[in-house]
Amino acid sequence: MNFPPVREQLDEIRRDTLEIVPEEELERKLERSLKTQTPLVIKQGFDPTRPDLHIGHAVSLRKLRTFQELGHDVVFVMGGYTAMIGDPTGRNDTRPPLTEEEVEANSHTYAEQMFKVLDPKKTRIENNAKWLKPLTLKDILKITSHYTVARMLERNDFHNRYTEGRPISIVEFMYPLMQAYDSVVLRADVELGGNDQKFNLLVARDLQPHWGQEPQVCLMMPLLRGTDGVAKMSKSYDNYVGIADAPDQQFGRTMSIPDELLDEWYRMASGLRGAELDAALEQARAEPYRAKRMLGRLIAAQYHGAEAGTAAEEAFDALFKRKEIPDEIPEFTLSADDPELGGVQDGGVLVSKLLVRAGLVTSGADAQRQIQQGAISVGGEKVTDRFARVPATGDHVLQRGKRHFARVRFG
Repeated sequence: MNFPPVREQLDEIRRDTLEIVPEEELERKLERSLKTQTPLVIKQGFDPTRPDLHIGHAVSLRKLRTFQELGHDVVFVMGGYTAMIGDPTGRNDTRPPLTEEEVEANSHTYAEQMFKVLDPKKTRIENNAKWLKPLTLKDILKITSHYTVARMLERNDFHNRYTEGRPISIVEFMYPLMQAYDSVVLRADVELGGNDQKFNLLVARDLQPHWGQEPQVCLMMPLLRGTDGVAKMSKSYDNYVGIADAPDQQFGRTMSIPDELLDEWYRMASGLRGAELDAALEQARAEPYRAKRMLGRLIAAQYHGAEAGTAAEEAFDALFKRKEIPDEIPEFTLSADDPELGGVQDGGVLVSKLLVRAGLVTSGADAQRQIQQGAISVGGEKVTDRFARVPATGDHVLQRGKRHFARVRFG
């Protein structure tokens, strides 16, 4: 094994990292690793509560890739069991548990997405259901005996809910203990997580010595804010750019971010470093629009290749600068007497019903709300009347927002 010098490794690990707890222990681990030519075990867990990873997840995935390049063993922990408990971090209420079937379905997409960042040949995937599901009551009681309720209530979200009289289920206390037990089973030397995961990561440092292990080092990464510029990136907030999203979607969503996010996104999501990053940040301050376009190309290129980044930019210009309709949009051939359209009146059908039928909105109420917000157009003309109708003949191109189209044809 050919490890770089410890100083060089620390420089790479520190880059863009928020906090290392404790850093002196990491240095000792690296020194021992170099001396014995034994790689460290680097762990991070991802609960498949939803089917997609986003570029916020990629911030820590790239740090895992750094550890791989330095010669260490990376374990991607698929939270097949902890996802059914539900991570309460940052929540104001109890998270509804997922079923095994939901978790299994979500897990299938993760490997393909994470390997857009991680080296498949150097990544070990472990599903924590393998060791958590067989635990007996005796095993669980042993784990819980090493941690106190008082310590749990030191965690901000638990503390706030407790003092405000909002319920906390016992199963939520189990989540950080199960995550910590993952580190025990894997004998983790280092665990990565977002800075909101600090408490969970530190629990493992308390548990590991009870199994005769050296405590892991906790490495906290910054959280990327989403396209709204306010909340952390999350599918729940619909402010995300998905790793598996099509290039034009990645480019379009990047173009929607506020200018004040450019510095953060370039540092955390562009993949640029050194002089290239410095030049990009300088341009972002001087010409935010051009910098945003470059960032959109870079993000699309990271996950789909350089040509995809260029094609995504061209598609964006065709759609928004030249007001062109995309070449490929969903098409529906309908009958005027389709019961879901609610009937023909004065030769026309309700736009709101048509939007639901074409899958552009979730319900009639959603359609009317989108119309009131000015988000709906038919044939390039904005619809302002909630009860507007279109002729139940010919073709109509429906549009919601800037990127969602459908063509309906009456036959």
